[in-house]
Amino acid sequence: MSKIICILGLVKRLFYKDFAMRNADNNMKTYDINDVADYIILQATAEETHPSLTNLKLQKLLYYVQAWSYGIHQRPFFSENEQFQAWIHGPVNRTIYDRFEPTKLLYSELTMSDRRQDAKDLDDEGKEFVDFILENYMKFTGVQLEAMTHREDPWIQAREGIAPTARCEKIISPDAMVKFYGKRWKEIQG
Repeated sequence: MSKIICILGLVKRLFYKDFAMRNADNNMKTYDINDVADYIILQATAEETHPSLTNLKLQKLLYYVQAWSYGIHQRPFFSENEQFQAWIHGPVNRTIYDRFEPTKLLYSELTMSDRRQDAKDLDDEGKEFVDFILENYMKFTGVQLEAMTHREDPWIQAREGIAPTARCEKIISPDAMVKFYGKRWKEIQG
């Protein structure tokens, strides 16, 4: 975790602190999770230097977009009804799961053909925030991201009392994300 905090700190010094200050009034709009998923697919297929984008990895990247939005801005990046559940393999959003479940397995690679035909482009603020997350997490595989979420309080707390291999659809608490990632953000700020 300290390695990620260090990485996030380096990126923050480059540009994100200014972005966070510009949006400190919490007036950022919320985004459609499918539009963000399509944007991530576009970015992942354009960059061949990172491990491939799998269904598992996409779920974790979307989770980190939401989690860091709660931590930095104390508000969701996606609409309120887009919750993440504490599944065995880490946080999962049901909307995205249902979208890809008919044709993609957990470790299936996602490609440009998996983008929706009617995908809407994100505005500059949305892209800037998602790019901030991708710059810090895209380099990891889905399995590595899963392991990271398994060591973080929001997922651990949501699965409290549930066997490691048991099915779980409990919602990861937004309050837990605000607390955990907000604390990390303050540590990064120094």
